[in-house]
Amino acid sequence: MASSLVPNTVTNTASRAAARRRKKKRSQAPSAESQDASDNNSAAEWKSEAQQQVYSSRLLGALRMLRLSPPSSPAAPKGGRAVREVADRVLAVTAKGRTRWSREILTNRLKLKFMKKHNKRQRVVAAAATAARGNSRLPKKPRLSILRLKMKNLPTVQRKARVLGRIVPGCRKQPLPVILEEATDYIAALEMQVRAMSALADLLSGASSSSSAPPT
Repeated sequence: MASSLVPNTVTNTASRAAARRRKKKRSQAPSAESQDASDNNSAAEWKSEAQQQVYSSRLLGALRMLRLSPPSSPAAPKGGRAVREVADRVLAVTAKGRTRWSREILTNRLKLKFMKKHNKRQRVVAAAATAARGNSRLPKKPRLSILRLKMKNLPTVQRKARVLGRIVPGCRKQPLPVILEEATDYIAALEMQVRAMSALADLLSGASSSSSAPPT
């Protein structure tokens, strides 16, 4: 009798432990509803006045630094392009790296710097090779890229998802749910950026007109 109770006790203990582990796992795993709610909250946060004020103050400080600091190299962006890069970088910093698009913007500057050095080295090597063998070869005919042929054979939804993935930073090779999630947050952030930059432009234009007005 005692020997038959021992296996039952061990089995019951193991089943209760497994049930506790499953319950703990379910409680730790975020549900689809909570994930959707967090995505909606993230997009709604860009529409708040407080978030716009935080972005505006950071953008104003970054633009002052851009105006005071000399360009690091002759190939550095200038004018409107430099302002655009600063605005996007401040937007990614305001996003605190929570999204793929913000992390891609923050790391894109390092990638471009590496690619410029790599392309320059390749051009030097190609020019030296061309000078060594001469220009005896005829120029190659442009061929239709394989990627473009593959894009034509894709269904409409996948083709549009590929295009959207190239527009949203960091989503080039991501599945459609990730692309849609990132695009929702990215569009809301861009809308806030436009509002903040328009408000700053109006403020700066009003300040300049008041300073240039003759005293009465």
